[in-house]
Amino acid sequence: MSERVPHEKYKVFVDDNFHYMDEEERYCAGEFDSYEEALAAAKSIVERSVAHEGSFEKYLMFGEDPFIVPSPEERFSARDYARELCCGQNGPTQSSEDRG
Repeated sequence: MSERVPHEKYKVFVDDNFHYMDEEERYCAGEFDSYEEALAAAKSIVERSVAHEGSFEKYLMFGEDPFIVPSPEERFSARDYARELCCGQNGPTQSSEDRG
């Protein structure tokens, strides 16, 4: 009989751009069985946050910034997704200070 290896869950954590680098403001938005489910949840958080803030610039200052753990090599960038939602694929680029 083969031993079953436990399936690793994907967790979506959310940082608050207003409290940049303050891990006490971070929360877990859920655990998911697949990366695709975690990605859908993270995108939903960004969509809701962008709609609430009303612009990409306000999102960068006050929006929610979800990330997925563990992250595959090509990781999800909430900032890039928000930029795509607000500005389209060829939207304005941000400075090198952007954190991801």
